[in-house]
Amino acid sequence: MKLVIFDCDGTLVDSQNMIAASMEWAYGQEDLTWPGRAATLSIIGLSIPQAMEVLSPELPDDLRQRIGESYKVAFRHMRMDPSHHEPLFDGAGAVIGELAVRDDVLLGIATGKSQRGVRALLEREGWDGHFTTIQTADDAPSKPHPAMVLQAVGEAGVNMGDTVVIGDTSFDMAMARSAGAGAVGVSWGYHERDDLVEYGAHEVIDRFHDLPGVLHMLWEQGW
Repeated sequence: MKLVIFDCDGTLVDSQNMIAASMEWAYGQEDLTWPGRAATLSIIGLSIPQAMEVLSPELPDDLRQRIGESYKVAFRHMRMDPSHHEPLFDGAGAVIGELAVRDDVLLGIATGKSQRGVRALLEREGWDGHFTTIQTADDAPSKPHPAMVLQAVGEAGVNMGDTVVIGDTSFDMAMARSAGAGAVGVSWGYHERDDLVEYGAHEVIDRFHDLPGVLHMLWEQGW
């Protein structure tokens, strides 16, 4: 049995506008200058505490924690507002559907989102039951720590050599390589192709529809 572990933000869904707007609002609640869109997109994939430490290392811990909590409140409100949307990237729905019906493949998620955020995504897209294992910032240390992959492999009951992580950031690639899994980067997310390669991507794809073929190649050849 094979396991494919997907990141969410920047890999399955394009959430950059909601993330940036929520973070800008959170800094504004403390009368602080937002570090900006580029800096905010660079930390997507990390858990909120680690993201805040990267964004504003000069701030006291308690202030970073307040900003992080404000960010989560803002993001939840935006997610419930029909005027805001996290669209799937082109091809994501079709490929998830294709992989979900295979007898030899299990699907998983490893994300900096909360369990609540992941459940909202699965419900919205009709993906309930598609994913055997779901690892979030609520359950494990932040990427690039390998814990999410290790826990997913344990829950799915598969071998690490049959496990591939799909993600758009250097954090995803480093997490996969630290765990001993395969690493496939996607070029449509929030980190550059060169960063994905530098941090260990075995392959980088430009279209979601290329994923099944790349998975077949990695499982046949190993890494």
